[in-house]
Amino acid sequence: MLRLLAPISAALLIASVSVAKTISQNFAMNPLQNGWQEFGNINLFYWNSTNQNLEVTWDSRESNSFFYVPLGTSLTRNDDFSIDFDLLINDIVSGIEPGKTGPLEIGFGFFNLGIATNASFSRASFAPNVVEFDYFPYGYYDFGGTIYESPATATPTFISSSGSNYAPTIFAPYSVELPTNTVVHIQISFTSSNQTLATLLTTNGSVFFQPPTVVLNDTNTSGFSSTNNYLVDTFSINNYSSAGDDFDSVFGHGIVDNVVISYPLPIENFSGSFSNGVWQASFSSRSNWVYNLERTADFESWTVASPSAPGNGAVLILQDSTPLSRNAFYRVRAWRP
Repeated sequence: MLRLLAPISAALLIASVSVAKTISQNFAMNPLQNGWQEFGNINLFYWNSTNQNLEVTWDSRESNSFFYVPLGTSLTRNDDFSIDFDLLINDIVSGIEPGKTGPLEIGFGFFNLGIATNASFSRASFAPNVVEFDYFPYGYYDFGGTIYESPATATPTFISSSGSNYAPTIFAPYSVELPTNTVVHIQISFTSSNQTLATLLTTNGSVFFQPPTVVLNDTNTSGFSSTNNYLVDTFSINNYSSAGDDFDSVFGHGIVDNVVISYPLPIENFSGSFSNGVWQASFSSRSNWVYNLERTADFESWTVASPSAPGNGAVLILQDSTPLSRNAFYRVRAWRP
């Protein structure tokens, strides 16, 4: 849910404001003083003020632990987004736990905060509403003395709101081992108009790995149908627990730096004005959102001032249908139906 607030008076005209969102974090300053938060075992994350980066330990023996920043809105498959970050892996192995010789992923991306911080959330069994870049180190499985190798894999991942629909469904094209002690710049970018996510990994400015795109509506490589969706509201650097997973584990150390996240907010190019003596809000709306105008004179209570209106991907105008005779403050409320 998002609200924009604007004061009005008889002579006031609100200037146009764009609220498209980009979160940039280069760790030059303490990120915990700039909207970032921690969950779980906070000792797995260390802000190095001297080197200006985030040191991360991944240990599947620990609880689910996250270093995260809320987006201030929610994203679905109807929204474009891009994620860029630098990753340097010092060391990483599977098999850190007895019998768990398969690889558990390390993840960077979006999830639903309320769900991810619930005790039932498990990347090993039930993890709905996830959109992230995953890296699996090399591992293997021993079934009755027969060894099945699991190659190192770097892949984007979508998981639906039900937790049962995945994309991609075939990992082989994403098999690649990331180098250690080398900075890898990772870019993933999703275009909602064609439901396509592109991934690019570079080192020293040169292409290291460019796997196939993930197309959510391609039934050959995606488990998403036209009715499957996800709802995410937080970007996070993740340590996943292996609790509930009898086969996989991971242990490693690395550094994350230069995080840039771009995504749309549901209200852009907002302005307010009077029209024939009635105050109105004008803004670029987004499909799959619903909007209304709310009003207050004292900031203690808010009144719905306009009917709810669905977004249409174009300019939407909301007018106060019962204006007050005195000055008031207005806000636009936006929510997913």
